[in-house]
Amino acid sequence: MAQIYISLGSNIEREYYVKAGLLSLAQAFELPFEALTLSSLFESESVGFTGDAFYNMVIGITCPHSIEQVVTMLRDIETSHGRDHTAKKFSPRGLDLDLLLYDDLIINQPAQLPRDEITKNAFVLWPLSQVAPNLVHPILKKSYQDLWQDYNKRSQQLSIVESCW
Repeated sequence: MAQIYISLGSNIEREYYVKAGLLSLAQAFELPFEALTLSSLFESESVGFTGDAFYNMVIGITCPHSIEQVVTMLRDIETSHGRDHTAKKFSPRGLDLDLLLYDDLIINQPAQLPRDEITKNAFVLWPLSQVAPNLVHPILKKSYQDLWQDYNKRSQQLSIVESCW
């Protein structure tokens, strides 16, 4: 069984897509909703483009699937919720699912792991530090709690919002 962490983001119909994304993850991984480890739900300004604010969170899942299967499952969930994978990288989206960690793998294909944005974006690092505070980044050799503690919190503003599920 692998321990994986997934970031979920939405800035179009945010409440709808957060709920739909969480339910789709539970269904795809054949888990009861309660088996998902959920961070708080955060609101953040869009990064890399001008657009509506995002809702973001991180989900932890223990699963028997290979990394290739997980990457395919996440892409299929996005597609089933209208995600256009030909759209430019920094653009509005209903549902964005990114694999952040798969155990302690360090790879570039079929996904970059650990995902580079973990240490660059508060909307990924803060929720990850909530669900896996003592887990150690496989390259930096620091816990996510310590990485969040050291993060320049003035660089990106986040606020916790009330859960919509």
